[in-house]
Amino acid sequence: MKIAVVGTGYVGLVTGTCFAETGNYVSCIDIDAKKIESLRKGKITIYEPGLEVLFERNRKEGRLTFTTDLVEGIKDAEVIFLALPTPPGEDGSADLKYIIGVAENLGKVLDHYAVIVDKSTVPVGTAEKVSAKIAENAKVDYDVVSNPEFLREGVAVDDFMKPDRVVIGTKSDRAKAIMERLYAPLVRQGNPVIFMDERSAEMTKYAANSFLAMKITFMNEIANLCELAGADVDNVRKGIGTDSRIGKRFLFPGIGYGGSCFPKDVQALGKTAKEYGYDFKILKSVMFVNDRQKTKLIPQLKAHFGGDLKGKTIAIWGLAFKPHTDDIREAPALYNIKALKRAGAKVVVFDPEAVANVRKEIGKKVKYAASQYEAVQGADALMIMTEWPEFRTPDFDKLSSALKNKVIFDGRNLYELKDMAKLGYDYYSIGRDTIKAS
Repeated sequence: MKIAVVGTGYVGLVTGTCFAETGNYVSCIDIDAKKIESLRKGKITIYEPGLEVLFERNRKEGRLTFTTDLVEGIKDAEVIFLALPTPPGEDGSADLKYIIGVAENLGKVLDHYAVIVDKSTVPVGTAEKVSAKIAENAKVDYDVVSNPEFLREGVAVDDFMKPDRVVIGTKSDRAKAIMERLYAPLVRQGNPVIFMDERSAEMTKYAANSFLAMKITFMNEIANLCELAGADVDNVRKGIGTDSRIGKRFLFPGIGYGGSCFPKDVQALGKTAKEYGYDFKILKSVMFVNDRQKTKLIPQLKAHFGGDLKGKTIAIWGLAFKPHTDDIREAPALYNIKALKRAGAKVVVFDPEAVANVRKEIGKKVKYAASQYEAVQGADALMIMTEWPEFRTPDFDKLSSALKNKVIFDGRNLYELKDMAKLGYDYYSIGRDTIKAS
């Protein structure tokens, strides 16, 4: 099939590359000429494990091409995906200006029937708005379909190539047949392609992400209560995670969720509820608790140093909102950096992939280390913000020699309490006893 993908961000590039891998001819379109030129030269513009191999193979074989020209990109395309940003507005609602703008342009240039697919996460009713905008200028038939993505950063290629399910919202039999054919290679093991109406498909994405955000937040609240009650959240997690009705995933406590999806989608669903006159109390609580949780360790850090962090050097391991990505959107590390700087501390940071993005975001407000051990050299304390695998089993002898004080504030519960006690660390984590060696 011939496919066009408008937008070469995270979702667009993964979508285009993976569809090319199943034998389709994919044209990726973006108005950013520098980005398109980089992609044409084989320089991938995001970090996602496993994507680069597929990207390079399909680019070389001519199945994956890039252009800034919408007319050229959609030529003969049976399916046109809209993978465009929907950033939150000041009121939390999703901003649809990019999607509506492309829809308007599509109406002017579309010269054949095509299925127009909303791949971006969009509010209920967006498919109707897109269809109406295209209709203002369209001279040919088309269908607008909702096909939300359920990609997890860090494992997005596997998620796309082996989906748990594919959700497609359309009332058109013609569009349904085309979408079934497109996704057939990805669901050969029997995972379902679930067809529904467009509004239900749009709601499904927000409901899924908001539920997961709620699950994370609930576990963080349990962790906070465990600290007060003298319970161990790791034991509680194991105790409830083996219940098949609950499941083991998204039960690890920490310093809150971040990224490009959960914060934005929870806000947008809350805004949708408000528009329909519904008081979605759970979502309000999720947002409040998550905002508070991000800097949960800061009061403990201040207390450890007698309430004053001025002149203290704090090392941070981990800047991305989760491991295996360079995405720093709503990352807890950024909130902690701001809090530390306000308190007068010096901050040295390290992350395997996200340093360049943080440098663009905050510039010279922190010192950037070339390795995890360089970051802790002479530091008064270490804070762990992201659970990168290399942070799980560090060289503790090397770490102890580098740190001025053997104290760790672990926002991801990477280490066993008994191990930290044997090593002689003051160790603060989430939902567990504090180890005080000094």
